[in-house]
Amino acid sequence: MNTLRQLAAEPPTLPTRTAWYLADLGEARGKQELFTHQSPQKLKLLREHALIESAVSSNRIEGVEVDKSRIGTLMFGKPTLRDRDEEEVRGYRDALKLIHERGPKLPISEATIKKLHKLCRGEIWDAGAYKEKDVDIIQTYPDGHSRVRFKTVPAKQTPKVMAEMIELWQRGVREKWVHPLVLAAALNLDFLCIHPFRDGNGRASRLLFLLACYHCGIEAGRYISLERIIEGDKERYYEVLEQSSKRWHEGKHDSWPAMNFLLFILTQACKEFEQRVGQLKSPRGEKTALVEEAIARQTGQFSLSDLQNACPGVSVDLIRSVLKRLKGVSVECLGRGHTAKWRKRAK
Repeated sequence: MNTLRQLAAEPPTLPTRTAWYLADLGEARGKQELFTHQSPQKLKLLREHALIESAVSSNRIEGVEVDKSRIGTLMFGKPTLRDRDEEEVRGYRDALKLIHERGPKLPISEATIKKLHKLCRGEIWDAGAYKEKDVDIIQTYPDGHSRVRFKTVPAKQTPKVMAEMIELWQRGVREKWVHPLVLAAALNLDFLCIHPFRDGNGRASRLLFLLACYHCGIEAGRYISLERIIEGDKERYYEVLEQSSKRWHEGKHDSWPAMNFLLFILTQACKEFEQRVGQLKSPRGEKTALVEEAIARQTGQFSLSDLQNACPGVSVDLIRSVLKRLKGVSVECLGRGHTAKWRKRAK
């Protein structure tokens, strides 16, 4: 909660890089609704792919792997589970489905965090329960020696500190200390430094960040796996966490390396979402239907550019073709040239 405490004490001057990320994410959020009006078939493919990648990558970051030939069955079937690894991958899938189904209606609370942890840890004895003994983060090297990378919050203090973390998050959102996505990244860093569970904190933290993004109005994680992008830069992920956790207990840490890393991951997911929606092939006639739906939603006068904005990924030639076909039937043109205004005809 010490990162959130810093934000509460003094509104920060945002680093230039952070401001760039927030600007990109603001633009992505504006486009999000347009993209999600695309074909349900397109988005279903992306959702299913992201679900698989997220469950597999988040567990693989923690050293949990399953037989590739079993992944599809684990995600979309109901097989008998062979081992703990399959149980944890299936459990992570269930946690993702809960977040995707509830979205911002699922509160960020201690109860939710425990529920997500319980799901992603399966039937293990302490799933969903805070640690009972102190647990430090240990780094082990290839030659066998190890070191304490970070001393986490003691077990006895964990319930109190977690309650304060949630209270600070809620206050920050309510009082608008800073951009909500910065608060989401701060929440994630504080959670990892508290390390409230005996095991599974990394997976729970990624689920918590996904949920916080929903609360901030960013839904790219529904269609693009944030966990897969993090896994692709895993070394940097651990590096920035170590950088930002130094002096966290004294509240004198530099939180920006870890927070900027998460904002970068989110911008990459949004860009990939935009690209992949545009690249997916539509069933025959689907883009025409998309243009017709966009025309039906118009009120008053509208232009060709208005329809282009409402139909990302649809060519201007197809939009003109649809308008030409509907001209005199359900729409009428009020001028000439590409800047001409149109309107729906009265029934």
